[in-house]
Amino acid sequence: MMLAREPIIPRTDKPFKTSIVFSLEEGPGQLFKALAVFALRKINLTKMESRPHKKRPLRVADDNSTPLKHFDYLFYVDFEASMADPNAQNALSNLKQEFATFLRVLGSYPTDVTEA
Repeated sequence: MMLAREPIIPRTDKPFKTSIVFSLEEGPGQLFKALAVFALRKINLTKMESRPHKKRPLRVADDNSTPLKHFDYLFYVDFEASMADPNAQNALSNLKQEFATFLRVLGSYPTDVTEA
């Protein structure tokens, strides 16, 4: 967690890290496709975690055979880019429009907090 007295405005002249959370539809290759929006723009991911969605932990899919039980997951991702970077904006726009059923930016902050 990072706290500041004044808001930190994302910039592109210093290294920034951005944290997001998103969810996807269930299906083969969905996570691969979602993460490709970063790889195609050469944005480095530094952390990724998945957690079951608290409000929708279990979902039953019935495709005319035996019902399958799936967990809906939230994916927490940190990546090396500022929200002021057009590449990051395009990646998140693509993720939201094409793959994510939910997307939220948790924050964008400098990776080096020391003042030089």
